[in-house]
Amino acid sequence: MDLSTPSQENVVYMIEQMKDKLRMVNVDAMKSEHFSEENYEDLLDLYEMVMKRDSFSPSEMQAIVAELGTFRK
Repeated sequence: MDLSTPSQENVVYMIEQMKDKLRMVNVDAMKSEHFSEENYEDLLDLYEMVMKRDSFSPSEMQAIVAELGTFRK
């Protein structure tokens, strides 16, 4: 998927991929429709960081979820 162009479709894709990678328990809290293209570059940076890692500590998970929360509309 080409993530170089900001689009709502790409936002949805990145959120869904991060939820799967992070094995989020409360997936309803991070519905992809709660995010817009407004913070696309920041969201892309976070997505790339998450996808590069194999595992996360509980504190890292909490920080990632908190960061995602700042991007919600």
